Amino acid sequence: MLRLGVAQLVLLPGRRTGKTGIVRHFDRERLLVELVSDAGDPIGTDTVGQVHRPPGQLHRAFSVMLYDEAGRVLLQRRAAGKTRFASRWSNACCGHPAPGEQLAAAATDRLAAELGLAAPLTEVGVYAYRADDPVTGLVEREWDHVLVGRVRGDTVFAPDPAEVSEYAWVAPATLDAALAANPDAYTPWLPGVLRTAAASRLTG
Repeated sequence: MLRLGVAQLVLLPGRRTGKTGIVRHFDRERLLVELVSDAGDPIGTDTVGQVHRPPGQLHRAFSVMLYDEAGRVLLQRRAAGKTRFASRWSNACCGHPAPGEQLAAAATDRLAAELGLAAPLTEVGVYAYRADDPVTGLVEREWDHVLVGRVRGDTVFAPDPAEVSEYAWVAPATLDAALAANPDAYTPWLPGVLRTAAASRLTG
């Protein structure tokens, strides 16, 4: 179940994905990602593990937002084994394209890997941010391409429990209130990704 802030004590129906697995995350830390300039231009490569060490290196990433026919947002709760911002609620999925990899292809593959789902995705903008994980001390410094897709609210997912511990559909107004009441329950990039998606007018 998804708790939406201590003040409201509101619960939404969520679905657990089963026992959280102990991961392949350490293997992923060795994968290469694309470093970018402050303008988003490619300037080199480094590993996932290195770019997230303080003070962080700006690199290309993506965040996928999914909406159903009622305009609800799909949230996933990151598994406890995630190396950054574990156990927090976030958007449908996130990831890093390999250097030179097509963004839509990378996002489509990640969506399938994390949620067992295929959906057409449209890139709608970029949200650049920095966030420090208070638990691990690691840093997110991302040039984050936001992609939006639509799926039916009754879609059956098959999440990977090493990535996702729960998921839930949430009305945007309810989510806005929850973010204001209990921001630490959510990933720090979620509000900016939501704003970027909403500005595209592809979410309603």
